[in-house]
Amino acid sequence: MSADTAPATTEAGSTAMAPTGDPLSVGLPGFVVGSVALGLQLTGFVSAAAAAAPLAIILAASAVCTLIATVWAARLGQNAVAAVFGVFAGFWASYAGLVLGLTHGWLPVPLEDIQHTQALFLISWLVVVGVLTLGSLRLPLSFTAVLALVDLTLVLQIVGVLGNNTGAAKASGFTALSFAAIGAYLFLGTVRQATGGQPLPLGRPVVTA
Repeated sequence: MSADTAPATTEAGSTAMAPTGDPLSVGLPGFVVGSVALGLQLTGFVSAAAAAAPLAIILAASAVCTLIATVWAARLGQNAVAAVFGVFAGFWASYAGLVLGLTHGWLPVPLEDIQHTQALFLISWLVVVGVLTLGSLRLPLSFTAVLALVDLTLVLQIVGVLGNNTGAAKASGFTALSFAAIGAYLFLGTVRQATGGQPLPLGRPVVTA
């Protein structure tokens, strides 16, 4: 899922080098660090009152890095990569907006509607990431596994929020750490390739036809 350098013809007829590089080298570490921070928060590493604990990482690293990767991938014509990182750039930024808005009273949501506001956020993103998961079935299995675990995390969070189920909410933290681990594996493979090493096995796509 990386780009190679290729000659491109300019309007003046001269030959220039097309953009090159691998957006995964920026997008994956941003995704991983935010996922680890979120997973630790959900598993109870900090108290329930510290919902904003991971936001410094999520806003300054995850949202920024995935946005950079989105623009980079789009510039290279890597539409699938741009779609994945674009979705997560939106997720990280909107998650931070939700937490900050609710904890600081910036969103005019009545107290009795906060629970369903959180569920609305989770359900909306479950729909989008679920569609992205189905669309990823032609990609190597590791990428589909990450997205499937994100889906599971969102489902567990919905159960936790709507059912006041602390067990499901805590379990969602462990699934978040699981997709962070796969993301770290993908990042390791990207760094190995960037430094001249062999790529790591990513698994066969679920759909090959």
